[in-house]
Amino acid sequence: MGLYTDRVFCVAFSPDGRMLASGSSASTVQLWDPDSGQVLRILEGHRGSVDSVAFSPDSQILASGSVDRTVRLWDPATGRVLRILEGHRGPVLGVAFSPDGRMLASGSVDSTVRLWDPDSGQVLRILEGHRGPLLGVAFSPDGRMLASGSYDRTVRLWDPATGKVLRILGRHIGPVYSVAFSRDGRMLASGSVDRTVRLW
Repeated sequence: MGLYTDRVFCVAFSPDGRMLASGSSASTVQLWDPDSGQVLRILEGHRGSVDSVAFSPDSQILASGSVDRTVRLWDPATGRVLRILEGHRGPVLGVAFSPDGRMLASGSVDSTVRLWDPDSGQVLRILEGHRGPLLGVAFSPDGRMLASGSYDRTVRLWDPATGKVLRILGRHIGPVYSVAFSRDGRMLASGSVDRTVRLW
């Protein structure tokens, strides 16, 4: 891979394995060919660092969240902007597609998770309850749960269909920066500034 001159904040492989996306402090997203290490294209348009990237399950859409408070949806094949999602009142630090690709979650410093319809760009619902910035979001493999990690030291499990909180996991003693479900959905991992990874 090429040498960056700016800080890289996030990376994501496309589900088909043909591309790697990276977001940086240069306000750009770079798309790479993982086999050759060559840059395929550079996506420009954000007005602040890009802190989160995620591909749709069919690899046809790339979402990027930025300090500029927006989420941009791109066509990775052409580099064209498909849609700009606006509404967050703070930097967007986490983005994740649902397994069926019909929903996009974005977590922000404004302490909310927004659920979007990526086809229309409409907000489906706003999830509120965290008492600090949202740092990471992840859907369960069956799409029936959404996890969010926050500066408030908790992980919340939501029902994305209703927006209701299913459970609050609160044993970390530091901000929770990342969350990830196991492939079978039976475990959830959370990583924290407290130097621990917890399996739930």
